[in-house]
Amino acid sequence: MLFSEKIIRFNRQLHIPFSLPQNIMAFNPFKNDKNALTAMEQFYRKFYSDNFQRFFIIGINPGRFGAAVTGIPFTDSKRLIADCGIEFKGKITHEPSSVFVYDVIKAFGGVETFYKHFYINSIVPLGFAKLSLNNKWLNYNYYDHVDLKNTLKPFIVQSIRKQLKFGLHTHIVFCLGSGKNYAYLKQLNEEFRLFKEVIPLEHPRFIMQYKHAEKQSYIEKYLMLLQQAVK
Repeated sequence: MLFSEKIIRFNRQLHIPFSLPQNIMAFNPFKNDKNALTAMEQFYRKFYSDNFQRFFIIGINPGRFGAAVTGIPFTDSKRLIADCGIEFKGKITHEPSSVFVYDVIKAFGGVETFYKHFYINSIVPLGFAKLSLNNKWLNYNYYDHVDLKNTLKPFIVQSIRKQLKFGLHTHIVFCLGSGKNYAYLKQLNEEFRLFKEVIPLEHPRFIMQYKHAEKQSYIEKYLMLLQQAVK
C-alpha cells in the first residue's frame, strides 16, 4: 500500500474513544467536513503516492485555522491553495504557524522536495478547543489539562505507533515545541522507546508571536537540522 493510502486510512479512522472533560471539545475534520476530507486526500495523493521512508515531525495538536480546516497539519487554506496547488472550497484561513512552516519548506526546496523527505503530524492528531468564560471556543493544547493529558496517553501512543508503520525513520524525530511538548514526548519516548533521539525545535507559533524579528535565524536553524537528517 502506498504511503498516501496509509495516511488517508489512518485519518479516516481517527476518533477519540472516550468522553472529554467539561467545556472541552475535539475537532475532527475527517468526520465533520467534506471539504477537509477532500483536500486531505488530494494533498497526500499528490505528495505521498510512493513508498519513500520519511522523517517524522511532531507538533502539539492541530489548530482551529490550520489542520482543523484543511485536514493537513500546519497547512492553512491559503498555503494549501498557493503553495500546494490544491483547490479548496471551504473557509479561507490564515494561520501564523503555517506561514512559518511554508517559509521553511520554500527554503528547503519547495513542497515536492520537502514532503518527499518529511511527514508532519502532532502528538495528538486531532485538535481541541475550550469554552471560555465569555462563551467563545479557543484553541487548547492537550497538556493544558492534566486529566485530558492522562486520559489521552493510550490514544497518543497508539496513534504514534500506527504512523510509524507508514514507513517513518525511528532513529530521530523532530518535535515542534521545545517546552512542554518536548518534555512530554521525551517522557513518552523514555517509557515506550519509540525513537532513538528526539530533536526539539521552537514551535512555529512561538516564533511568529514572540520572536518574529528573529524569524530568519529560526528558519536557518530548522533548515540546518532538517538538511543534516536527509544527508
